[in-house]
Amino acid sequence: MNFIKTNIAGVYIIEPKIFKDERGYFFESFNRAEMLKNGITNDFGVQDNQSKSSYGVIRGLHCQLGEYSQAKLVRVLQGCVLDVAVDVRPDSPTFGKHVAVELSDVNQRQLLIPRHFLHGFSVLSPTAIFAYKVDNVYNKESEFGIRFDDPEIGIDWKIPADKVITSEKDRMANRLSDLFKQKNM
Repeated sequence: MNFIKTNIAGVYIIEPKIFKDERGYFFESFNRAEMLKNGITNDFGVQDNQSKSSYGVIRGLHCQLGEYSQAKLVRVLQGCVLDVAVDVRPDSPTFGKHVAVELSDVNQRQLLIPRHFLHGFSVLSPTAIFAYKVDNVYNKESEFGIRFDDPEIGIDWKIPADKVITSEKDRMANRLSDLFKQKNM
């Protein structure tokens, strides 16, 4: 596995070593020893999640606050997405900055998103099956969201505005400036 540091501390792009032959391919999608060797100590054995979405869907930006904050290890099983992590650590020099990376069933990349980051993705292919591991249980009362189109963050989701599909909850989410009004960041 190749761990690539991004411009935001703690966010990594992880590229597996893929072994291909006439039968297809094989790779390790998770290896605890490799994670530890690269300083990543999260316990991703807590919960796995999976979703299927169509072209133009934007899910996010979401996080869990306080003691229910979650680190995520995300990847695409089928299709292609633009995956985004936004730093919302209160004292971080990169607060409000984001990392955007294309994840697909072709490049087999994963993105490691630390705790205290917003997360979201847009679907760039006709459909996408998205999977992720988290290191803490979900708690509805701790859920927090920022609008995907918040101009303070300025994410280019690579989807034309007239093709965006999102939930009512995501359209009505907070702005980045609302974050510090919440408790237990």
